[in-house]
Amino acid sequence: MASSSNQPNTTLYVNNLNDKVNKDELKTQLYALFTTYGKVIDIVASKNTKMRGQAFLVFSDLAGATTAMRACEGVMFYDKPLHIDYAKSKSYATLQIEDPNFVPPNAANASSLVSQNGKRPRDGDIPDSERQSKRERADESDEEMEIDDEEEAPQKTEPSAPTIVPSQVQKPTAKLLCTNLPQEVTDDVLGVLFQQYKGFQRTHVTWSPALNPAGIRVKMGQVFFESSELAITAKDALDGFTLKKGWQMSVVYI
Repeated sequence: MASSSNQPNTTLYVNNLNDKVNKDELKTQLYALFTTYGKVIDIVASKNTKMRGQAFLVFSDLAGATTAMRACEGVMFYDKPLHIDYAKSKSYATLQIEDPNFVPPNAANASSLVSQNGKRPRDGDIPDSERQSKRERADESDEEMEIDDEEEAPQKTEPSAPTIVPSQVQKPTAKLLCTNLPQEVTDDVLGVLFQQYKGFQRTHVTWSPALNPAGIRVKMGQVFFESSELAITAKDALDGFTLKKGWQMSVVYI
């Protein structure tokens, strides 16, 4: 990656994103891709004209942000290579961690990123302040995917009809079963989680035939790898992964 012209920052500025992707799906998949390198505490993305094709990802520490920037620069994401740099200024989430007494400015007269040198950031580095302020209230102690209902109705891809749950086996195989998936999860979302592991081939998400213990309709997904040896690493890494608050994914061999 080319050296950054900005000072190291826990907030990353990502652009060259595919602006045809639904906002909720975009944020979910950005989380899935970047959270493997550090704890992501906030994601700001918008479909308005100023922010189209751009996003801000806030990490809990600089090490995670730097590792993610180096690892994901140029990665193909929805058929476009990611362009990543440190943001020019700190996010509200970061400032509130550094100073518990920090109070975000009124969204009507301030940007959602506060410039480190007191100057107004350029338009390309300013996320939607109203949505940023709303997201600061999320509990930063838990790693989760935030699904934001603002701006546009989610265009979710409906999975196929419910099927019988495949039988679990103890011996490693090339096929994994993921259960307790929220309704927002699609083939693409699950694929982003698993594609970082060598040998990944494809995913197949369907409705689970039974409700979960809370009476909520959930999904399940099959993940296919080239071999059982390659599936082991992915299974061990993602079994118990927190998709969003209160939703831990279970991964078993089938």
